[in-house]
Amino acid sequence: MLILSRKRDQDIVIGAGENQVVVRVIEIRGDKVRLGIEAPKHVPVHRREVAELIKRESLIKQESASHMKGSNHASSFISEIASSQSGQPSRP
Repeated sequence: MLILSRKRDQDIVIGAGENQVVVRVIEIRGDKVRLGIEAPKHVPVHRREVAELIKRESLIKQESASHMKGSNHASSFISEIASSQSGQPSRP
């Protein structure tokens, strides 16, 4: 981890070109620091707790989609078995 000291109105630059992010110390009050962040629209910027929540929700959606695909395949497989036992063609 890189540790830097900055005073009010001083910047830290991360990256370069179209991916450059600038973090500025806006205000310091006691144990709180307000930061301003300039980042390209394609670079997501979130507080850590929000980023973790977004990641968790994304994983839940992926798992749900995966289970849905699996249940559709299982459903088709069961239909094929049932129709093969009854002698009728299976429906898609």
